[in-house]
Amino acid sequence: MTKESAASAGDRRMESPGRRRLDLGKAARSPRAKIKSIEDLATLAETTRSAGRKVVLAHGVFDLVHLGHVRHLEAARRHGDLLMVTVTADAFVNKGPGRPAFTDALRAEMLGALEYVDWVGINYSSDALSLIRTIKPDVYAKGSDYVDATADVTGKIAQERKAVESYGGAMVFTDEITSSSTQLINRYFSTLDPAVRDYLDGFRQDHPVAMLEELLDRVKNYRVLVVGDSIVDEYQYVQPMGKAAKENMIATLFQSREMFAGGVVAAANHLANFCGEVDIITSIGSDDSQEELLLRARQSNVSIDFIERRGVPTTRKCRFIDPAYMRKLFEVYSMDDKPLEPPLEAELNRKIAERAGDYDMVLVTDFGHGLISRATIDLLTDKARFLAVNAQSNSANMGYNLITKYPRADYVCIDAPEAKLAIGEKYVDVETIAGTLLPRRMQCDRLILTHGGYGCIIHSKGEAVSRIPALTRTVVDTVGAGDAFLAVTSPLVKAGGPMKAIGFIGNVVGALKVGIVGHRSSIDKASVVKSIRALLS
Repeated sequence: MTKESAASAGDRRMESPGRRRLDLGKAARSPRAKIKSIEDLATLAETTRSAGRKVVLAHGVFDLVHLGHVRHLEAARRHGDLLMVTVTADAFVNKGPGRPAFTDALRAEMLGALEYVDWVGINYSSDALSLIRTIKPDVYAKGSDYVDATADVTGKIAQERKAVESYGGAMVFTDEITSSSTQLINRYFSTLDPAVRDYLDGFRQDHPVAMLEELLDRVKNYRVLVVGDSIVDEYQYVQPMGKAAKENMIATLFQSREMFAGGVVAAANHLANFCGEVDIITSIGSDDSQEELLLRARQSNVSIDFIERRGVPTTRKCRFIDPAYMRKLFEVYSMDDKPLEPPLEAELNRKIAERAGDYDMVLVTDFGHGLISRATIDLLTDKARFLAVNAQSNSANMGYNLITKYPRADYVCIDAPEAKLAIGEKYVDVETIAGTLLPRRMQCDRLILTHGGYGCIIHSKGEAVSRIPALTRTVVDTVGAGDAFLAVTSPLVKAGGPMKAIGFIGNVVGALKVGIVGHRSSIDKASVVKSIRALLS
């Protein structure tokens, strides 16, 4: 057989007779025309199966299509008569800051340009489970790097196999050359600032991914007590219409609203994704208590012990937002931030005195709304085996809720403006505050000052102050970013992790959180690990 005839035979094997009769794969010559909704893919799959032919599904991010992808899809196509490929929608790609590098529409079009691919879809879900159940492929193809299910940080591969096999399908692993979109993007197409790339080049030398993952695993069985204010964050989405004709005010048109469990519950939910058990002690009001919302929003391993204040509302912060750009126009507080009445203060302090010493760590999220008194601070500093604290400055307590009201802490995490307020110096650089001035005001050997787009400043007694750059410039919503940073880094400090590693992980968490509107979701461990792997690849 000549080379030419052998090649023709190979082409005929790729284009089976059944595939030519159905004409499903070749119906769409244009790459864009191959892109269909998931529902349309399900219909096409059913038509194919009805004709006695096999449907193969491959799913992934495919951020930068490379030879490894091409070989994987070519091999996947050989397991059936029609190949569908789905890409993860932009909102659900958790491969670190700046990813995906290409939009889901562009990624889908690129895949549609491959001759092996018959149809393409975009999956608007965080995993492939609903996708598999909808399309019901005969074969679900993954690359060889997914063979070891224990190495999958998301834990989804085992669930995907179960979903495929539930209706008689099969999962296969192609054994082709492997490469990494992440490594190629980091090396040749990085969207990160040059200073960040330089930082990562140095950081990865002394902080291997395995070490960072081991540090995160170290806290998985921790029991944590969280003490702090309950807050409901309400987002009212309104369309600005212009200045009112007869008043000096902006008129807006209501569109929709969302209610989130913020404050102490949001912080506890972040913690719960990394630690084994999280208990909350907090207060709510009897008027508009929002207790059902707070309970419904908690993670399964979070419990809440409420102290009820009579005749006042649970603190609610209503922000009016232009949804076109997620710009906040103004906000309205509903609260009573006077100190707890003596009987309630005594009840709170009794609970802390009885329970604080039983936990690996106590985290205080002090929003300055009346829950935590001087006596409560004395108990926390005395009873906690490890005390992590944030004392937040906000529009309701500016200048009155300073971190220095805590005589000591094992770990402090506040932002740079809060640190400047605490020492009463407006123009001193934050490195001096972190390394010298703040440690003089309170006993704390380890602290981190978050600094927005400038990253964070870390200080540990006996070591030089250092700055870790911010890992993203893409900000959707800053609400709760500092609380997420505090919540995830606190147990890592308790575990004895190096502060440079903890600051880096905190910035990863912050980069993920500013991409989330309000508290729609909490930061999960799998997303953090995948981001770390992507950044350090």
